[in-house]
Amino acid sequence: MSDDPGAEDGADDERWFVVGGRRWRRTDPALPDDLRAALTSHLGRGRSAVRVAKNRDDADAVSAARRRVGIAKHGLGERGPRWWDEPVADRIERARDALRQLADLDESGAD
Repeated sequence: MSDDPGAEDGADDERWFVVGGRRWRRTDPALPDDLRAALTSHLGRGRSAVRVAKNRDDADAVSAARRRVGIAKHGLGERGPRWWDEPVADRIERARDALRQLADLDESGAD
């Protein structure tokens, strides 16, 4: 199912989960709990904003909300570079940078 060499050594369970036959990347387990919680909160807000914007048929708001979702998912390691291929310090810095970007969105009222 995977072209990932880690799949043979059991690492696959830590890296991926499957829902409805589709494989999804797990959140980086090295992230500190407070950082993970903050990013997960932003992710939930973004997903909620996507639903609301779709119900209002507001394409600009959908785009802004999806941007928030994307930033949060990158910070969590669920998108972008494979977290298991990077040093932990770089992964944590990426998550902190994502949180800063999300805070900037909040300050600017972007969604």
